[in-house]
Amino acid sequence: MLTRRAMLNATIGAGSALALPACPAALAQSSQLERNKAVVRRFKESQGKKDEAEAIKEVLAPNYKRWRAGFEHIGNNARDQGFPSPGSYLRTAFPDRTDTIEQMIAEGDMVGMLFKVRGTHKGNFNGIAATGKTIDVYEAGIFRLADGKITEAWFLGDDLGMLMQLGATLPARKDGQMVVPPVTGAGEDPDVVLRRLEAGPLAATEDRNRLLVARSKGSAPSGADRAADFRVTRVGFQHLRDYGNAKGVGKETIGAALPDRRDRIDGFIAEGEQVWMRFKVAGTHGANLYGLPATGRRVEVPEIAIVRIVDGKWKEAWYFADELGLLLQLGAVQRLLG
Repeated sequence: MLTRRAMLNATIGAGSALALPACPAALAQSSQLERNKAVVRRFKESQGKKDEAEAIKEVLAPNYKRWRAGFEHIGNNARDQGFPSPGSYLRTAFPDRTDTIEQMIAEGDMVGMLFKVRGTHKGNFNGIAATGKTIDVYEAGIFRLADGKITEAWFLGDDLGMLMQLGATLPARKDGQMVVPPVTGAGEDPDVVLRRLEAGPLAATEDRNRLLVARSKGSAPSGADRAADFRVTRVGFQHLRDYGNAKGVGKETIGAALPDRRDRIDGFIAEGEQVWMRFKVAGTHGANLYGLPATGRRVEVPEIAIVRIVDGKWKEAWYFADELGLLLQLGAVQRLLG
């Protein structure tokens, strides 16, 4: 059984982008990637359907392990508190839940899936009484497959966005405390990753694109690899950024708040012009963060970057971070949600 770190550190060699006619090996690899995507798609699209149980048996390996739940912090803080169950895939709390897949990417035995979770809050959700409000939030999943079945999965959901849309905060626990995600120090130093990627091979488009994205986390990042019309369509800490802008402290970003910030890289999935990079934002809260005075606490927050590379240049980037995890580590949940 792989550890969480071993799963997330997987950096699988990309398929070659060869000139036509494609070689049999390249065609076989492309076909396998599409089969893996189809398995993950069936896993997602069968949920809440009448054939869900049958589909789950088809797509999940007997030793399937989920390393992280989508709405991890809401669930962890509700555990052992006697709250009603939100149901399978939250469908007691959100009986009309629908998930819409927005993007999929595959490389080697890994598949990434970005999707939207929508529904109406009609039942108790981990201690939050029904509000009748609707949710529309992002969730991302990283899957590993073997022999046509999903063996491992890791999810990152927008806990903070969900609570904000419900107008709720984390329900009080019996012990009066909150369950805070640990600072583990896991992941690789970006410069170590860069040296490995620079050593090659760099024959495939995916290899070169992965290196371009990794350089953004190195000791000497450069903007020279951005296209003239490059744009960031979502920042990682989007809700906190919006909050800061509304309060007139929009310049107190996560980068400014963590003067010693040194992110750790967990791994990549690259296919064609798309690269997903999984990393942890890591540093010490040494300056204001959108009005929150420095606490001196160490933080470590998972984030996913989805980057599109065109002709060797960053064309577009979209980021998604664990904002509620950050607030829990800083002891600041009530500041935003209270």
